[in-house]
Amino acid sequence: MKLKTFLTRIRPRTWVIAGVVVVALAGGGVYWFVIAAPASSATAEVAPTTVAASLETMEQTVASSGTLAAAVQEDVSFSVSGTVTAVNVQAGTVVAAGDVLATVDTLTVDSALLTAKATLASAEAKLSDSEDASDGSDSDLAQIAANGASVTVAQTAVTDAEADVAAAVLTAPVAGLVTAATVEVGDVISGSGSSGSSGSAAGSTTGATTTTTASSAAFTIVGTDSWQIDLAVGETDIADVSVADQVELSLDDGTAFFGTVTEVGLLPSTTSGAVTYPVVVTVTGTPDGLFDGIAVTASIVYERRTDVLTVASSAVTTTGDTTTVTTLDDDGNEVETPVTVGETVGNLTEIVDGLEEGDEVVVTVFTPAGGTNDSGTDTGEFPSGGMPGGGTGEMPTDMQAPTGTGN
Repeated sequence: MKLKTFLTRIRPRTWVIAGVVVVALAGGGVYWFVIAAPASSATAEVAPTTVAASLETMEQTVASSGTLAAAVQEDVSFSVSGTVTAVNVQAGTVVAAGDVLATVDTLTVDSALLTAKATLASAEAKLSDSEDASDGSDSDLAQIAANGASVTVAQTAVTDAEADVAAAVLTAPVAGLVTAATVEVGDVISGSGSSGSSGSAAGSTTGATTTTTASSAAFTIVGTDSWQIDLAVGETDIADVSVADQVELSLDDGTAFFGTVTEVGLLPSTTSGAVTYPVVVTVTGTPDGLFDGIAVTASIVYERRTDVLTVASSAVTTTGDTTTVTTLDDDGNEVETPVTVGETVGNLTEIVDGLEEGDEVVVTVFTPAGGTNDSGTDTGEFPSGGMPGGGTGEMPTDMQAPTGTGN
């Protein structure tokens, strides 16, 4: 019988061959059909062991992540006008609160102070004269009141002028790192008054000096001893988060430290359909190795209980309404013991009733036993070097399985 005739008589389902290599000669070519046999399976090894019920600390947490930022960042600027006469710091300088950053000349503010004092003296003299000349009439009393008000206004002007003189020396309001210094000696500062902001944006040039405007701060100081992280917490978790919750924080390099929730936002934001709420965490203390802008992983602890009796969750079996663990009696025999369970956190389950600390509980560990071929794996691949005879691996036309159902 020819090979083609023999093959066409085989039912189609017999083409499913496991662990068989069929070699067909057709037109001088050798064709391989390989259907790998599945790896032999063996029953998993069961390795029972015992662990003691123990007291643990159980936590319920909400996970999030954010970026570390300095809790203190101050933009510092001159509030008075004048020409910069000294700049004592530059970007990268570490300063203490009260350190002098820069100064401007005091010609203008000194003149304003002298004028204010002269005005005050004149107002006080008028008040004194009106009081001496008063006969108690309503008009005289009204004049005295008016002169008294003038004295008050003049005194306020003197106080403001004295403050401007002091403001000619710009000092650091907080300790930290100077991250920006935008003024130079010779710059003409156009003070911003009580707003306290000024800048070094390009302005008009007169001779060799530049008049700066109030578009940016003269200095920026970032605190290095106080940090915070802005987190985004999902709408399903935000109800669990409260101000004063402790937060476990970590960096990518494994550095761990702690913080406290100091603010929980009430207004959500939506990004790609996900609703989140802002949560601000303030770092506790001054841990080393913190820098502005580094990524932080956060676990907000909204519940923590200590001395909770627990066993490995794999030791607990629940069937219907009954939950049990397997313990050992005095003779080492296994005994099914009913228990009442509480929370499950990670791989630990709380035991509310039925066990005591130190009770030995059986835990069964399943280790899959792998059946392999000589090489350790069943790859189902063709032998090394490809198909013998230069064949393509496709079944020749005259060897195709019949399309009929066959019986």
